[in-house]
Amino acid sequence: MTRDEFLEECTSADIPDPGVISCELSRATEDLIVKQVYGRLAEIDRDGVDVIIGGPPCQAYSLIGRGRDPESMRNDPRNHLYLHYLRFINEFEPEIFVFENVPGLISARNGEIYSDFLRRIDHLGYYTHAEPQILNARDFGVLQNRRRVICIGWKKDRNSEYPVFGCDESRHRVWNVLRDLPELEPGTGTDGPQSYRSVRPCEYLRKYEIRNGQKYVRHHIARSHIDRDREIYRIAIRMWNNSKKRLRYNELPENLKTHKNQSSFRDRFKVVDGDGLSHAVVAHLSKDGHYFIHPDIRQARSLTVREAARLQSFPDNYLFEGPRTAQYVQIGNAVPPLMATGIAREIRILLEKT
Repeated sequence: MTRDEFLEECTSADIPDPGVISCELSRATEDLIVKQVYGRLAEIDRDGVDVIIGGPPCQAYSLIGRGRDPESMRNDPRNHLYLHYLRFINEFEPEIFVFENVPGLISARNGEIYSDFLRRIDHLGYYTHAEPQILNARDFGVLQNRRRVICIGWKKDRNSEYPVFGCDESRHRVWNVLRDLPELEPGTGTDGPQSYRSVRPCEYLRKYEIRNGQKYVRHHIARSHIDRDREIYRIAIRMWNNSKKRLRYNELPENLKTHKNQSSFRDRFKVVDGDGLSHAVVAHLSKDGHYFIHPDIRQARSLTVREAARLQSFPDNYLFEGPRTAQYVQIGNAVPPLMATGIAREIRILLEKT
């Protein structure tokens, strides 16, 4: 079913318009989007906005991208997308705002961008924490080391302060969110319903409502891999599972190497730590799976969309639109739902304080 067909069925079933505006944000569309938001506020009889949450695409501030092509990253027009965010702050004057991005934002363009953001926020009449606050998704129950700048600001006439977030780091590990999914060979599986390997979900999946009563799993289809890549995956998996050592490209047998450059991106093959927490799931997973190899040597493949979604703490009833590459991008760019929930709870407390 296409998006348009889905929305048409919602209308036929008298499901109200959720007010979602699916539109590219640019100078050309900014005024139109502002007008649409005001229209939506009128429809729901609201005269103001309590909270604005967002953040520009993080690729322009990525330390990895900056190291690969520093001049290109410096001149990337996405560096200035935060100005659109500030336009909405200025226009709707929310009581509180939340601005999320990668830690690389702090040092991007020698700190110019983050300093300018803070300066403009102060000019608009908001306080925020003086020092950048970096939160880790693992402290919210997510099985992933994922550090992000979370800037929370409030109007200067409010008696507020930056929330103190507790630590809910789970004692569970990655294997807990993978074991009940069907084992797959590369190129097998289906985007449609498949039976779970076990009827009863583990404690982690129950506690955080990841399986949330689902009888079947979706989006669990493995990429196809050539034999050479699978052999590399097995070497990487064996090395990591036996000694917690990462495979370096220059350590590969000569018959498995495909290029002469053995100094750049030597860690391009990375196994997800089944006995610990995953490294940060990012949108690059849409390009290839070399950096997100399944820890099971019998399967010797990269992660499926559903496996990546689980590492991000998406519940199994959450479906992703578009082709598989688009689904990976949606997952990699997202704030993990468990982390978002923890932040939202604290924002609600701030709003309730006068």
